[in-house]
Amino acid sequence: MTQRTTVSSPPLLPTRAFPPTGRPLGAIGLGCAGLSKWMYEGPRPDDTAAAALLRTALDHGVTLFDTAGVYGEGHNERLLGRALADRRGEAFLATKVGLVVDDLDSFTLHNDAEPAHLRRSLEASLVRLRTDTVDLCYLHRIDPAVPLEDSWAALADLVREGKVRHLGLSEVSVREAERAHRIHPVAAVQSELSLWARQALGRPEDVVGWCAEHRAAFVPYAPLGRGFLTGAIGPATAFAPRDLRARLPRFTPRARAANQRIVTVLEQVARRHGATPARVALAWALSRGGHVLPIPSTTRPRHLADDLHAATLTLTPRDLTDLDAAPEAAEGR
Repeated sequence: MTQRTTVSSPPLLPTRAFPPTGRPLGAIGLGCAGLSKWMYEGPRPDDTAAAALLRTALDHGVTLFDTAGVYGEGHNERLLGRALADRRGEAFLATKVGLVVDDLDSFTLHNDAEPAHLRRSLEASLVRLRTDTVDLCYLHRIDPAVPLEDSWAALADLVREGKVRHLGLSEVSVREAERAHRIHPVAAVQSELSLWARQALGRPEDVVGWCAEHRAAFVPYAPLGRGFLTGAIGPATAFAPRDLRARLPRFTPRARAANQRIVTVLEQVARRHGATPARVALAWALSRGGHVLPIPSTTRPRHLADDLHAATLTLTPRDLTDLDAAPEAAEGR
């Protein structure tokens, strides 16, 4: 099994069509949240190194860059805006509106999908991203206090004004996607999807299938299980109190010990290909359909290289059978 510390340079990514338009995008995108003070504690590159990583990704065919106004309270968007300003035409920028940071250190948030707030948030994102139009804007979460139809209609107004090209939803049910789609096309749905988070594959609802039927992209976030599926996190791994994983049921020592069974399957398949578990986990996500565009997050060039190699890894029918048979994860997300 190849170690992520000894990965060769990144390959040039193959492309996949963005379903609503057919625009070719790199088959793997980049989740940019980890480049800012946000969910995870640990070493993080300074802005110069982060910008270099973003440009390296672009050099090797990554085009989908995923951010949000709440990531680092705007820092993440400003970072992308500076790093990609002179290459804006090469990048497909996706951001999100509808969540507000109450306290960055304790990672407390609240919903605000009132139409006026969504407009202000998107217009502020455009300034930070140094662009007149964002390629894809997600409603980060549906606000229980605001009808989805009102929020979605407000975002559709921004499309008509030329400030947004396409609209997406994050963590929604099929029924919610249908409600939005009746008002304005849903171009993408972003939800967690990985070998230990298969709820969008018909468990309980086939959101991935709905996207395929409605010419929408499905964009898996955390396709490496927030680092767990790389094999680098064991039962004894300690997380800083501020690290989001310290609060998630799936990351208790007991749950991690049980969930090692999933990593074991990844390692077995990885050995057949001289690959890493991370590479196999991403290849599995890609195998869910040609409209699937995973966005792994990384802060390290060697991990970026390994992630991009996943797009050139062909899993055999035996591999897919073994991976699909991997046990469900212990504890909730």
